[in-house]
This record gives sequence, C-alpha cells and structure tokens, in this order.
Amino acid sequence: MGFSQALCLLLLVFSNTLLVWGCYTSIFSFGDSLADTGNLLNSEANTSPLILHPPYGETYFHRPTGRASDGRLIIDYIAQSVGLPLLSPYLGNHGSEDFRQGVNFAVVGATALDAAFLNERDIVPSTNNSLEIVTIFSKLHYFLWARSEEMIFEQRNVEEILTLVPKVIDTIYSAIKMLIDNGAVTLVVPGNLPIGCSAAYLSIYESQNKDDYDPLTGCLNWLNQFSKYHNKLFQQELDRLRKLYLHITIIYADFYNPAMQIYQSPAGLGFIKGALTACCGGGGPYNYNVSAKCGNQGASTCDDPSMFVSWDGTHLTEAAYRWIASSLLRGPFTTPRFSSSCLSAVACKI
Repeated sequence: MGFSQALCLLLLVFSNTLLVWGCYTSIFSFGDSLADTGNLLNSEANTSPLILHPPYGETYFHRPTGRASDGRLIIDYIAQSVGLPLLSPYLGNHGSEDFRQGVNFAVVGATALDAAFLNERDIVPSTNNSLEIVTIFSKLHYFLWARSEEMIFEQRNVEEILTLVPKVIDTIYSAIKMLIDNGAVTLVVPGNLPIGCSAAYLSIYESQNKDDYDPLTGCLNWLNQFSKYHNKLFQQELDRLRKLYLHITIIYADFYNPAMQIYQSPAGLGFIKGALTACCGGGGPYNYNVSAKCGNQGASTCDDPSMFVSWDGTHLTEAAYRWIASSLLRGPFTTPRFSSSCLSAVACKI
C-alpha cells in the first residue's frame, strides 16, 4: 500500500500517441495502492479494509472511493491533465462503453514478485495480484511504475532487503520486455519514493541514534539510500532495454526528487503542518500507530489534509500527490518530458 508496500508495479497504458508523448485518447492503469481507484472496493465484498471507510476520500470525493488517500491520486491528476476523465475501476459495475477512454486494473496490494516467492520468505502480500495480469494487453502505449519495498515493511534486515532488489528489478525488466514484445511502443517507468520519510517506517524503525536521520528532513538515511539503490539499478536496466529496443520510447519518471523537494522545504510549499507526521492516525511521534490506523477507532483526522504531506502514514495526501504530478507534467523529472501541447487547461491548475 502506497509507501508501505513494494515489489509492485503501477502501469498506465496510453493509447493513440501522436509524437514522443503526443495526445492521448485513453489510459489503462495497473498497479497497487498508488493507482487503485476502486478495484479493492469492488473485489472484497466480504472484508472491510480501512481505506473503504471514512475519512478516506473526504477531500475531493467526499466519500470513500477505494483510493488510499484523502482525495485524488497521481493517476487522477495525469488523466485530468491530458483531458481524460478519472479512470473507472475494472471491477466496478460498468459496461464496455465506460472503458473507451481507459480503465483501471490497479488494486491495493499488487506485487511484482508473485505470492509464492514472497510466502517462501515469510513475506505476506496483501493480495495475490502480481505482474502476470499485464498479459491481457497488447499493442498499446504503457506508463509503467515500479517500487521495491514490501520486505522493508515486514522488518527484514538490510542485507536481505538489498539482495532482493535485483530480483524485483529483473521481474519488472521481464514485464517490460513482454509488453514490448506484445506491441507496446511507449513505456514510462517511475522509480521509488523516498521511503525513509514515511511516517510508518519512521515509527517502525525509530532510532535513538541521531546519525541515522537526515538533519535537514528528519528522514531515515538508510531507507532513503535503499530507494536510491533501487532507482539506480532500475535506470541501468532501462538503459539496457533502450539499447535492445531502439524503436521503443522508454521513459523514466523520477518520483524521488519531487518528493524530496517537499521534505526539504514543506512549509515553503504549503505543507505548514510538516512533512513527516500523518494527518490521520492513532498517535505517536509521527501519528502512526499500528494498533490504531487511520479509519480505526482510536485514530483521529486533522482538520486540513492539504497542510500535511502524509495522509495515513503509508500514503500521501491529495496535496502531496498534486505536487508530484505537477512536477512530472511540467518539471524536469521525466525524460523525455511531457509535451506541453498535450496538456489540457486543467493541467495549468494543478
């Protein structure tokens, strides 16, 4: 989920590109809680995950929609910025006509490594969804996001975590090759967020050693180094793919540095309540309590989520996602950059 789980894939499929980026008539999305817009809501009728209850969704939708935030996600901002509607979840009660401009297959808990691999190592994924689901698409243009952190949330030691990262990268590498071999011509693959700034990880790995923390941001250095390590390996593999497929556009989207801009200067960007404390939670130094998570009894919600970066300790607020989306759409954080001619008037308001 969001910051809390990785080994995941988030995939946006753009169709009908005109140039390198071009303008798009539809988006198809795969992934986990960074992109789920309602599939979990429609897939687990016999369970009651916290994100399906208030206060989730309170800011923009004024009701829970299955999104792991108080409002919109990055995928929502991207869709709106290219003039498309918010993506309907595939598992919703929709007819095929609802999918002409795209559909969202992302579901909370999706992983890059399959459930069997994780279970062998006592790492329990939230769902049994993995990269295998991408085989249903071919001849489309892909926006691919990948992360690598689930074993961290399971409190694995640093050495074990680092040894698994290449396996995660290999899985995603194979998925990208499969997509290209099935006709994909444009792929966008973001790297990891700075997970050392997550309220959940800051709580789980709280340290008495001041040297463990970045004096400017308060984030845990070793966890952010992990994110950098993942991103470095990931970009190396993307370079290898670009050499193999000269006719394919493979774009790396940098999530790490736009997020770090927030953590380095939260007040200057409007996050006046700070960057590390969760808006919704059950207390503690970072307002993250595993016994009273957001949505549980014992948890409370801040008055204005837009003043916070962290929503529930493992996911970000709509305001933080807006900043990251804006940075990707208009800043130097995608290579090649988004075509400004493709962005709608809505993008200017993000």
